[in-house]
Amino acid sequence: MKKTITAVLISFLVLACQDKESNFTLNGKVDGLRKGTLYLQRVKDSFVIDLDSIHVRGEESFSLKTNLKEPEILFVYLDKGVGENSDNIVEIFAEPGTLNFKTDLKEFSYNAKIEGSTNHKLLQDYFAVIKKFNDERLDIVEASFKAYQDQDEEETKAIQKKFNQLLKRKYLYTVNFAINNKDYEVAPYIMITEAFDANVKYLDTVYNSLPKPIKKSRYGKTFKNLIKERKKLSKLEEKK
Repeated sequence: MKKTITAVLISFLVLACQDKESNFTLNGKVDGLRKGTLYLQRVKDSFVIDLDSIHVRGEESFSLKTNLKEPEILFVYLDKGVGENSDNIVEIFAEPGTLNFKTDLKEFSYNAKIEGSTNHKLLQDYFAVIKKFNDERLDIVEASFKAYQDQDEEETKAIQKKFNQLLKRKYLYTVNFAINNKDYEVAPYIMITEAFDANVKYLDTVYNSLPKPIKKSRYGKTFKNLIKERKKLSKLEEKK
């Protein structure tokens, strides 16, 4: 009897410690999901790390937890267990607190709706505009291919000029978006993922605008190292 009580107490203490360590909760629902495993993951040093998981056996709602030191990109991965596992990963910009996640089994990634994270909302706003730039880029690539087939050098030059202008507009939009949202971790994140090869002066402008807490964040430090490496490469190029 004493052993049973001790075991229960130990289990209770372990669960209490786990809850205390978890400062992020993802409450979710996947319409149509009857069987599968949902994982909460992060990528570190090119390795995928499982932070939490739940085996679904008929229920559509789920809850995943972890501990976050700061806002960061995490992934919700659905292992359907059978067939091809396409359209099964959703990127989220997680923040300490509670985040609500809703989607459906048919279009798991495309229909995902996420609420509760300011950084995620800002990232979605950014990509909504960037999609227009990407669509325009596809049109330019198509026109470039046709000009190549027609061996039209003048048209090829004109198309290259359009591409360069488009790239510059995208970088300028990214820089302005980062500066306007400099108080959030999303600012350095979009610079290292979407504008890493932009002119160093643009990178410097954004970094210098960031407040100290953001500079000290994970993505702020990565952004600083990126600028350092870019400047180092520029000096090497000048010596050639």
